Amino acid sequence: MKLLLHACCGPCSCYPVRKLRSDNIEPTVYFFNPNIHPYKEWENRLKTMKEFAEKEGVTLIADENYMLRDFLKKALIAEEAENSRCRMCYTWRLGEAARFAAENGFDSFTSTLFYSIYQNHELMKVTAEAFAKQYGISFYYEDFRIGWQDGIDISHALELYRQPYCGCIFSEEERYSKAIRKAKKKVAKALKRERLEMLTKEAAGY
Repeated sequence: MKLLLHACCGPCSCYPVRKLRSDNIEPTVYFFNPNIHPYKEWENRLKTMKEFAEKEGVTLIADENYMLRDFLKKALIAEEAENSRCRMCYTWRLGEAARFAAENGFDSFTSTLFYSIYQNHELMKVTAEAFAKQYGISFYYEDFRIGWQDGIDISHALELYRQPYCGCIFSEEERYSKAIRKAKKKVAKALKRERLEMLTKEAAGY
């Protein structure tokens, strides 16, 4: 199967690539992330993505256009329409991955976004399935979250730069604002524990 793996960054690619290879699937990695702010952060993540691809021998296709202005316009429209900016971001990146895969001879597509325990997994899944139908291509679904710690360990072993926040200007504020961090810390901790427990039980067959 010729699979396109949309990648948000190098560290989040570690486990999905290893897992796919263990299933005899050799992915082509596609870096498309217009949400990342500021420019130096975007540059660091692109550089790290290339570093990961070289160290792991992965074929990488990178969109090297910095599109912060377009992202902010879309985020503003989303808020005015009372839609979440995260939904907009998922839609943009997954939609572009599906379109690129369909137009370039791939059989299927997926994303490293399904590795993150912090993203809205079900919303991303529904979004990806909709684009698969729209572009007439298969969406390869796998819940990579079970390998969360493995991915962290691999990224450390490869000495990859690990970013401290999701990527956009809003998540940067949420990461560094003491007031926002304090309000979200308890909720995030409980949610993380709950998700990891759920995935552990699923893996054990409960």
